[in-house]
Amino acid sequence: MQWAVGRRWAWVALLLAAVAVLAQLVWLWLGTRSFVFQHEEIAQLARQYAGLDHELAFSRLIVELRRLHPGHVLPDEELQWVFVNAGGWMGAMCLLHASLSEYVLLFGTALGSRGHSGRYWAEISDTIISGIFHQWREGTTKSEVFYPGETVMHGPGEATAVEWGPNTWMVEYGRGVIPSTLAFALADTVFSTQDFLTLFYTLRSYARGLRLELTTYLFGQDP
Repeated sequence: MQWAVGRRWAWVALLLAAVAVLAQLVWLWLGTRSFVFQHEEIAQLARQYAGLDHELAFSRLIVELRRLHPGHVLPDEELQWVFVNAGGWMGAMCLLHASLSEYVLLFGTALGSRGHSGRYWAEISDTIISGIFHQWREGTTKSEVFYPGETVMHGPGEATAVEWGPNTWMVEYGRGVIPSTLAFALADTVFSTQDFLTLFYTLRSYARGLRLELTTYLFGQDP
């Protein structure tokens, strides 16, 4: 019996070591990549439109991103607002760009919501267009409040409690191992709401982003 328990713990230790090595390799790989977008670039663009009606702000932001990064933002006919249920909260997102290592999306809620942020192999920034964003960081006893024009950073491996007031909308940029973020983003959809049509819409949006990046890589900006 003791031998069996010892063997089990040996496998656990081996698995943890493998995960640690994999994480190190992933971050080394990310460090060698060149990225299409930058956190500060997205934040500066979003700040230009902070305080405007969010739909007007989003439409202007999309036009500017297409001008700056042709071939990397989905066309209008492939943009779709999709519900997101994750960590106990509910919102909606519209994916603009997606690859294996980056994404840009519009996110928000018309009603307000709160829950767990998730813990990712990615660095995420949210720049607020309208509304209010409360964040309670792990290991602290006080929350922070963010307003239009401000940017909220979420580092790799971090976890927070989040709360958005009604009509809070923002621009989000993520950089890291993007496929790994899908597990959290889709868990409530699969195991709680069982809204499989939303699951399909989400995966289709991501697939469209990957297809656009592959097409641009193979054929240039105007395939």
